[in-house]
Amino acid sequence: MTSRAAASRYARALFDVATKEADVKKAGEELGAFARLVDGNEMLSRSLTNPAIPVQRKRAVVEQLLARAALSPVVSRLLLMLADRDRLGLLPDMAAAYEARLMENAQVVRAQITTAVELPAGQVGALQQGLARATGRQVQLETRVDPTIIGGAVARIGSTVYDGSVTMQLQKIRERLTAAAE
Repeated sequence: MTSRAAASRYARALFDVATKEADVKKAGEELGAFARLVDGNEMLSRSLTNPAIPVQRKRAVVEQLLARAALSPVVSRLLLMLADRDRLGLLPDMAAAYEARLMENAQVVRAQITTAVELPAGQVGALQQGLARATGRQVQLETRVDPTIIGGAVARIGSTVYDGSVTMQLQKIRERLTAAAE
């Protein structure tokens, strides 16, 4: 099993337990904060993911961190279990998988809109509403500016891309002209 698959399973288990015993949003925030803490401290990250360091020492470090952090019992139990199983290296992927599950549960999807120029807030809102109608979900929209697309917009929702850029239209015209000339 890949590390992402394992991280996804742990995230799903945490979500299921948090649904019954705790606040799912708070559990996600705590997991993300702990993952950022470990990731942000190179020495801590190395020691918790180094296979040469005994599991008991890793658990002791996690226990000390939990004593200071005052996390919910659900998240604390998970982190201690990960330490016992020497799976603390999964924390970044697990936090991302948990956030994705939380968003899925809330019927929220992330989208990116790339345009040639910065859009006014009214147009961004209209695009967000249009994408919400198209997906049937609430949309968290991130805007980007890329002058190389010349005009139009490129929308990316998950792995789906809607390319309405002038660059793409020109490329399609070029392909049709080339095919017609042959």
